[in-house]
Amino acid sequence: MTGQTVAFFLIALFLIACGVMLLSMKKVIYMAISIGGVFIGAAAVYILLEADFLAFAQVLVYAGAITIMLLFAIMLTKHDELERPAVITAHPVWSVLGTAGLGLIVLWVVKFSGIKWPQATADSPFQGQDNVKMIGESLFSQYVIPFELVSVVLIVALVGAITLANKEEKN
Repeated sequence: MTGQTVAFFLIALFLIACGVMLLSMKKVIYMAISIGGVFIGAAAVYILLEADFLAFAQVLVYAGAITIMLLFAIMLTKHDELERPAVITAHPVWSVLGTAGLGLIVLWVVKFSGIKWPQATADSPFQGQDNVKMIGESLFSQYVIPFELVSVVLIVALVGAITLANKEEKN
């Protein structure tokens, strides 16, 4: 077992813990912090895969901007401080059993099904090239229209949020 494998399993445990915390927390602020942990864990997986640019973008865009935006949205909106009383049901037990079953099925498919998974070769077209240069060239040549459409959608969302905030303020 190599150090990279141990690091992957530790990061995977961190990701699973943050995901479970995200789904089980009652307060929205704790949920936003947990999703920040998920974003940082995903960036750590990108680092293990040697996709440094994606890891940097993950931390900058998601762990930074999106998480901060969620926290601001939570702080600026009115929400009840009252928590509902916890009701104990059998859902958590069935969830754990279902998740364990699904995990065993995936493990069986990966390990024992006999599927020949593709392996990276030394003559890969991306071997030895700069990731950032390749992403930039494809983004601004092949995917320029979707890139610009995403920026327009984000601007429309920002203008809509400002409009909704101004309407609430006047009332």
